[in-house]
Amino acid sequence: MKALIIGAGIGGMSAAAALKQQGIECDIFEAVKEIRPVGAALSIWSNGVKCMNHLGMGSIMDALGGPMHNMAYHDGITGSVMTQFSLAPLVDAVGERPCPVSRADLQSQMIDWWGRDLIQFGKRIERVEQTDNGVTAFFDDGTQASGDFMIAADGTHSAVRTQVLGYHTERRYADYVNWNGLVDIDEDIAPGDQWTTFVGEGKRVSIMPIAEGRFYFFFDVPLPKGLKEDRSTLIDDLTDYFSGWAAPVQTLIKAINPETTNRIEIHDIEPFDTLVKDKIALLGDAAHSTTPDIGQGGCSALEDAVVLGQCFAHHEYTLSGVTAALKEYEAERRFRVKDLVLKARKRCDVTHGKDMAETEAWYDELKKETGENIIAGLRTTILGGPLA
Repeated sequence: MKALIIGAGIGGMSAAAALKQQGIECDIFEAVKEIRPVGAALSIWSNGVKCMNHLGMGSIMDALGGPMHNMAYHDGITGSVMTQFSLAPLVDAVGERPCPVSRADLQSQMIDWWGRDLIQFGKRIERVEQTDNGVTAFFDDGTQASGDFMIAADGTHSAVRTQVLGYHTERRYADYVNWNGLVDIDEDIAPGDQWTTFVGEGKRVSIMPIAEGRFYFFFDVPLPKGLKEDRSTLIDDLTDYFSGWAAPVQTLIKAINPETTNRIEIHDIEPFDTLVKDKIALLGDAAHSTTPDIGQGGCSALEDAVVLGQCFAHHEYTLSGVTAALKEYEAERRFRVKDLVLKARKRCDVTHGKDMAETEAWYDELKKETGENIIAGLRTTILGGPLA
């Protein structure tokens, strides 16, 4: 039994790990010749960490996960604390800690864990053909590969998704721009063991500790799509957007290296119910492209992989068994991922001032927050995963 895995990102590598646990051979194909992650880091919440443990890659999280023990919101203008609390009750409730990690390091270590020389890079898929006996992938370099089934983990711009759905999906602009990168930990900016977020004016500045004494930072600003900005103006742009904001925000802006800072227009895709067509399954961003507003993008891909492996454990390794396993995967995942995409979209709108009255009401709630409500929301999301 052989699977073709399209994409060597977090979704593709975790899918390969899950299938390998079931004794299924995997050939992995990656479009680019060298992995260049979009985004400096990502938050792998406890559900994602549990998935990495389950897949045999928990040591990667131990090595890369930052010491995020507390959480705080500050008024962006005055710098005053709106709420601050320990994440220990969350860890106690769900049985695992959250791990903010460097995206590049995570992908690199997952690839090394599998075997870098076992992945075929520079293989951009153009089309797929299915027969009664399996699937064949055709790549833009003129080569092709065949297997019993395919897992398409080829990202938000998936080339395979249209063949599964039967129509082309449009990405939806979420009405804000995100800048993100890494800086050395500086406690004049924020405590080194805390997820700290400054909010105001529908904007957000957030700092998370990752391994090796670094902060992952991001800035969010509601802006029109297609605004022309580049690295040469990055510091001036952020200084302008956050004029009058608190001293830690100004310190962070001055610490940024424009050459290693990403500027991304944030999008998602309207959720869809079809994740599988016969012997092809969508996984990760190809299946559920979301905004990063609840930190579940990477976690969702890891959950997909775990469920995929569980489904293959329930069926014989025959062609009919493959079809049954993939349909079970679709049934298990489609409602969960739809809920996460829509939950992130709702949080996105509140955070970024789509209705400023609603956003101001959220700011007022934060000033009264003890941490209990935020932890309850995080707990619900985490325990909704397959390894609760």
